[in-house]
Amino acid sequence: MNAFEHRPSAAPAFLGVIHLPALPGAPLSTGSFSDVLSAAMRDADALLEGGVDGLIVENLGDRPYEATTVDASTIAYMTHLAVRLRDRMDHQILGINVLRNDPIAALSIAAAVQADFIRVNVHTGTMVTDQGVISGRARETVALKRRLGVSTRIAADIAVKHASPLGALDLTQTAKDTALRACADAVLVTGSGTGQPIDTALVTTVRQAIPDHAIWAASGVTPETLPALAPLVDAVVVGTWLHEDSRLDRPLDVERVRAMARFIAQTANS
Repeated sequence: MNAFEHRPSAAPAFLGVIHLPALPGAPLSTGSFSDVLSAAMRDADALLEGGVDGLIVENLGDRPYEATTVDASTIAYMTHLAVRLRDRMDHQILGINVLRNDPIAALSIAAAVQADFIRVNVHTGTMVTDQGVISGRARETVALKRRLGVSTRIAADIAVKHASPLGALDLTQTAKDTALRACADAVLVTGSGTGQPIDTALVTTVRQAIPDHAIWAASGVTPETLPALAPLVDAVVVGTWLHEDSRLDRPLDVERVRAMARFIAQTANS
């Protein structure tokens, strides 16, 4: 499956999220990188065994987050983790998301480990977040990609969760700008927060704006919300529901991963 191509009649690609515990140096860190590594590998095994098409690794536990530039130690630890993840993978794709919004760090990690894509929460425009005001750095990110000579794809959120636009948001124009002017290979639509469902009407608006572009549903994907989303998107990014009891403080549940893989496969025939 190619998550970066629009395939109207195909089931969406299934991308699972590895939510890292706090890395050493983060405000809530216990200081043990071995514990972080063990948790990441455990969750990666559950996702791979359960049948995902790709993994996204992100430093969710590093809250409160740096707004735009993370510490060098964060880049080092995430690079080490990504290498270990890549060694476990076969045909699946690997993505890097450095929270809150450091696409330069993410792209640098991806280039070093030959990851397939990065996720950028604010690629264009300006958003008011709990970290303050964050503006997109599309030009800087795309320019670095060219300098590094890598084929790493850019998956960019629009109207990203845990944020509000600075000024009125024209979703149609924002989708076009993100895909066409800012060179995002996939456009991501989310709910209001982590694990929150997506308004299908928003996805429909984005699909009408960029009918031939890759669109991903990137929060609140569950067996209940999947049927309405699947015909509109090319990938689903699933995190919260895959954890035991849908709780982020618990491990990923391989049986939930398997169930979600089955549900997604069935959407191609519905």
